[in-house]
Amino acid sequence: MPRYLVTGGAGYVGSHVVLALLDQGDEVVVLDNLSTGHRGAVPAAVPLVETDLAQVKDVAEVFAAWKFDAVFHLAALSLVGDSMRDPLHYIRTNVGNSLGLAEAAVRAGVKRFVLSSTAAVFGVPRLTPIDECALREPVNPYGASKLMVEQGLAWAVTAHGLHSACLRYF
Repeated sequence: MPRYLVTGGAGYVGSHVVLALLDQGDEVVVLDNLSTGHRGAVPAAVPLVETDLAQVKDVAEVFAAWKFDAVFHLAALSLVGDSMRDPLHYIRTNVGNSLGLAEAAVRAGVKRFVLSSTAAVFGVPRLTPIDECALREPVNPYGASKLMVEQGLAWAVTAHGLHSACLRYF
């Protein structure tokens, strides 16, 4: 039976991912700092590791405790207005934590990584509907941080064979 790590699994989107995986019979472990998520959103039978992705030792312990078939990474700061007020915090948190998680996954032998990204990587689109290959020109630090993570994951594909998918929500 496949086992997946879902970061941000106590949040709105993450908790729905957890339920979908459970519905198809998969095993799930949730990692969430509960800064915006809720413990009650995680089913009681699902292990919940309450920590922050910045806690590198804790993240390494999660990968040591379980073998995962893939990581669904849905944990991030996501408010555009806040990113404009404190861009360095957004970039450090979203990029550093995401790529640190990807690095831990690679070290643990995980070969698949799904990133919750954003349509904000496109900025103001030149054409609509937006094609997924459209020019990426973010106009805020939130979109820029997600684009940096996407680019880092692309390099991990080349260097480590990590298969990644980036979901850009509109």
